Amino acid sequence: MQNKQNTKLPWNDYSSYIKRIFGIRVQKISIDAGFTCPNRDGKISRGACFYCTNESFSPFYCTPKLSVTEQLQKGIEFFSKKYKTQKYLAYFQSYTNTYGKVEDLKKLYLEALAVEGVIGLVIATRPDCIDEEIMKMLKEISKDKYLSIEYGAESTKNETLNFINRGHSWEQTIKAVELANNFQINCGLHFIIGLPGEDKTDFLNHAKKISKLNIQTLKIHQMQVLKKTKLADVYKESPELFYNLNLENYLDLMVEFLGYLNPNVVVERFTSESPKEMIIYPNWKGKKNFEISHMLEKKMKERKITQGMFFEANSI
Repeated sequence: MQNKQNTKLPWNDYSSYIKRIFGIRVQKISIDAGFTCPNRDGKISRGACFYCTNESFSPFYCTPKLSVTEQLQKGIEFFSKKYKTQKYLAYFQSYTNTYGKVEDLKKLYLEALAVEGVIGLVIATRPDCIDEEIMKMLKEISKDKYLSIEYGAESTKNETLNFINRGHSWEQTIKAVELANNFQINCGLHFIIGLPGEDKTDFLNHAKKISKLNIQTLKIHQMQVLKKTKLADVYKESPELFYNLNLENYLDLMVEFLGYLNPNVVVERFTSESPKEMIIYPNWKGKKNFEISHMLEKKMKERKITQGMFFEANSI
């Protein structure tokens, strides 16, 4: 099946997707609303995921010391200086953003939607922290707004999920996606490529299994071993568990991964940046996401591979 996206890129990119929906530039603004996670507060465990440290991806304005409104206003002030004509999506990013009482969640989401310029919500959560009551509320408050739920799936292998102390299964991810589908709510997944114990066959199987689900968006990023995490201890003690994630290997892997990925899935990203001083492995010498995107585009075009080229609807 050939890639169906209307873009010059060899993958179905997020910027083009947003422009098709809204016709203008739309910027996500991250929010830390002070949530925690069930594998941090003791409901599942207190150990958290092995790789977890929110220090690596929170912008300066994203802090629970500020209200939702204040975080959005500071984010809008920052981005409006760079781009004059645009709207905004309130991105509830940090930790598990549906982990609370429905009435409390509704208040936070409505506060975000009331900020001038905000035209929708993107809510990051876990697949085991969503239910029909929350979905009904989300559907109700977003009738004329954009809404997307982003589930942290991370892997399709339950052995991996157990090892990294994720606290949920791949089957729960499937059910969470089906629940979003039942309510006709946009749904995305987040995956980490390179988790300990997984190899190239596993990574390509992730692409095939993801492709069988009715999702709109996908975020992928390389596994990063960061200081002050349990993953750093695992890496120190058992480096043989880790796939060789030098940049060339990762790019080659992404070429094949995207080749197997359903062409209708919008790829938001396939790399992530963390502060250089926090990274133990892999060392990509400070390469920025946009630089890596250009390198991947070049490789895919040289090999004449586009997203979905190897996709088979009935595989796996």
